[in-house]
Amino acid sequence: MDTKRQDTDVLVIGAGHNGLVCAFYLARAGFKVTVIERRAVAGGAAVTEEFYPGFRNSTASYTVSLLNPKVIADMDLPGRGLRVVDRKVQNFLPVDDRRYLATGPGRTKAEVAKFSTRDAERLDAYDARLMVLADLVRTTLLQTPPDAAPGGWTAGLREALRALPLGRRLAGLEITARRDLLALFGQSAGDLLDGWFESDPIKAVLGFDGIVGTYASPYSPGTAYVLLHHCFGETNGRRGVWGHAIGGMGAITQAMAQACAAAGVEIVLGDGAREVIVEGGRAVGIVSERGRSLRARAVVSNLNPKLLFTNLVDPAVLPADFRERMQRYRCASGTFRMNVALAQLPRFTCLPEAGDHLTGGMIIGPSLGYFDRAYQDARRTGWSREPIVEMLIPSTLDDSLAPPGRHVASLFCQHVAPQLPDGASWDEHREAVADLMIETVDRAAPGFKASVLGRVAYSPLDLERTFGLVGGDIMHGALALDQIFSARPVLGHADYRSPLAGLYMCGSGTHPGGGVTGAPGHNAAHEILRDLRRRRV
Repeated sequence: MDTKRQDTDVLVIGAGHNGLVCAFYLARAGFKVTVIERRAVAGGAAVTEEFYPGFRNSTASYTVSLLNPKVIADMDLPGRGLRVVDRKVQNFLPVDDRRYLATGPGRTKAEVAKFSTRDAERLDAYDARLMVLADLVRTTLLQTPPDAAPGGWTAGLREALRALPLGRRLAGLEITARRDLLALFGQSAGDLLDGWFESDPIKAVLGFDGIVGTYASPYSPGTAYVLLHHCFGETNGRRGVWGHAIGGMGAITQAMAQACAAAGVEIVLGDGAREVIVEGGRAVGIVSERGRSLRARAVVSNLNPKLLFTNLVDPAVLPADFRERMQRYRCASGTFRMNVALAQLPRFTCLPEAGDHLTGGMIIGPSLGYFDRAYQDARRTGWSREPIVEMLIPSTLDDSLAPPGRHVASLFCQHVAPQLPDGASWDEHREAVADLMIETVDRAAPGFKASVLGRVAYSPLDLERTFGLVGGDIMHGALALDQIFSARPVLGHADYRSPLAGLYMCGSGTHPGGGVTGAPGHNAAHEILRDLRRRRV
């Protein structure tokens, strides 16, 4: 490579949160870093935008828990204006016209006892055993997984040493925890919860975490791990708690962008990457959508790996087996996302008064059986006629998002098919499905539909076109056993390096997976710095 033609040391494709985190650590280490972003705003899917006159909301990502404390501290996000507040109630589940379940610290056990004293008595044991496994996962978040890349004895020794700490932690687990861990990777969330509890409401609240962002039945094998994946987070030092970023999710990424700017990162907006330039088997830069050629010592992609390797990289330069596996890389989350401007707060039939329950995640879906039917229906017809809707009203905690007396709601809806059957287009059916989602909430909270002043809906196709979420997949790839840890995105490339020298991955399609965590960006930067410092790039 002609070093005289380098425009920067490292070029990051995509200014989503992981791209910003990766860029920050590289720039802080003294390297010149440029981030190129297709949209006119940094943040990827974690942005806050006005969607109706006077109403702002988190456009895609919508709630906080998984953001890693080390990333928060290293980037000094609180010092740059980030403030996260806890929900006053974690979740609220209308059961019927009279009954409901509200969960949160200090209240869950008494609420569950309304439906089953046996379940209430088992909650502490369930939480304790799950937290043992969540703590184990938490220790792996900021570590590169042991890889299976071919190489000599030195590479094998390096990976063996990388695996040693995890091996020690696994060996230190009691036999009960080891059995629980094995079950979580093979079981469905439904089987797990049916083994612990007898009442539908608590199984529905807990089971929602097993299907959120996942196109699957709660009885699909592997969804127990998806449930665990949503349990390792924390808010303000409180583990397993979800909160709201004042100003919306964009407050996180704007603080990250400020940290990047302070470290010397250049962020170029409104011009994405069209092609990765490969010379002599090495990535040496990109051609932008506007036709600019930018060259660098290292290229880092924050994109979904399927999007990167099937759209931006010439397939002829990739190993055949890797190329085929990227083409088959599974991306599908069954998600339909809406932002809604409200004239007033909803009044649920089962609890019509305004209260703390309106600050939590309100789940429309009373049982695992309901969740299963929603998935099966979507598989047959393209979307569930009785969908699952999680609604948050962040303006109950943050009055900066809506005019006085008004509110904004985030609707995270499932299940819909990423690709509709019979060649139908989501552009033709988006608004009809949006109507269905509003009507689904209205059945539990009559008058909700009449209170809607405006709305914006994102089908899986819209999420892919707007944010690069292939198939609408918010995780950048299914969190399945063959696509997690050392196999994410594919066995042999879990160390954030691609088959092409000089091309790296830092997005949620790498370990530890989806959610606004910052961990993939942190870990990728660590590996890239090793190569830069050893002049391997």
